[in-house]
Amino acid sequence: MKAVAVFPGKRAVRVINDAPEPQLQSPTQVKVRTHEVGVCGTDKDIVSFTYGSPPPGLDYLILGHECLGEVIEVGSAVKGVQKGDLVVPRVRRPCPHAICTACRGGHPDYCITGDFTERGIKEAHGFCSEFFVEDVAYLHRVPSELRQIAVLTEPLTIAQKGLRQLGHIQERLPWRPAPGRAVVLGGGPVGLLGMLALIRRGFATTVYSHKRPPNPKEAIAGEVGAPYLSTQDVSAQELVRRVGAADVIYEATGVAKATVDVLGALAPNGVLILTGVPSHGEELTVDGAALLKQLVLHNQVVSGTVNAAALDFDMALEDLSHFRATWPGAVERLLTGRHPPEAFVDVVNGKVSGGIKNVISFR
Repeated sequence: MKAVAVFPGKRAVRVINDAPEPQLQSPTQVKVRTHEVGVCGTDKDIVSFTYGSPPPGLDYLILGHECLGEVIEVGSAVKGVQKGDLVVPRVRRPCPHAICTACRGGHPDYCITGDFTERGIKEAHGFCSEFFVEDVAYLHRVPSELRQIAVLTEPLTIAQKGLRQLGHIQERLPWRPAPGRAVVLGGGPVGLLGMLALIRRGFATTVYSHKRPPNPKEAIAGEVGAPYLSTQDVSAQELVRRVGAADVIYEATGVAKATVDVLGALAPNGVLILTGVPSHGEELTVDGAALLKQLVLHNQVVSGTVNAAALDFDMALEDLSHFRATWPGAVERLLTGRHPPEAFVDVVNGKVSGGIKNVISFR
């Protein structure tokens, strides 16, 4: 079958046309024909050989971890999906260690050993191939009406888990806080999906991104009622004067300096949710004493989040349905390019025409 793979030892990325087509190996497995695979910053880091590791014994890793596919075969013990269903797969698989209460409890997104596997990222082939096989436990059925946008499910789960953690963190307060003000740092797909999730939960949300308006990101933010401000034009201090201090800052850039700068806009008792992973060294000068003083004296919390649980995928699909009904066409406009597998490297390195979210299509 056709697949897009990275060869870390050879520092090469290419389409291979003779990858072994996977077959069912157990009665609980499902065979899926890939429709679309999203491309993101993680993929860029992998094809830049920053990280990414093939399955044991192989010299290549099939890429892709954001996926929409169609079931074409089911094992004899499979329940909940059938041939013809659309599905999205989860990414991370648990480590094997008995001491990891997170993985043993079904939450590999909180793995404490680091010996998990991740499809398309760490020691397990991804979904950027014509077919893949997966255990039904890691698949989520997609309503047919979400066919055009369901490839956004995995990146939306980042916000779902982050906001779920936010709810637990806010339980520390001696009152039940109403949704307040939120700032989304970054106007990429993860940021804009986070924007939609925050608005749905009642937060007055502002997008604070590098690129100056007008641009397509600003247009989508405006369409759903979120002000859009550029970090090039508006400092964190001015941000507070314009929209007020943020009860929640949802970081979606992976840029250390921008994140530290925006901390000055965090309100007392506020929460900073970190989702971005800096991909390269970045020199940064920070007044550590002032930063720690701010966090302590204002009861603030900095929370990191990575990967997502089954619940987050279910919530993401529910939210996509809500977004589609509330803002017709807005979510669809996040997907600004569909390209063949042969264009993967150009897409991931930004050599195709800009846009917001580009995907690889096998249909």
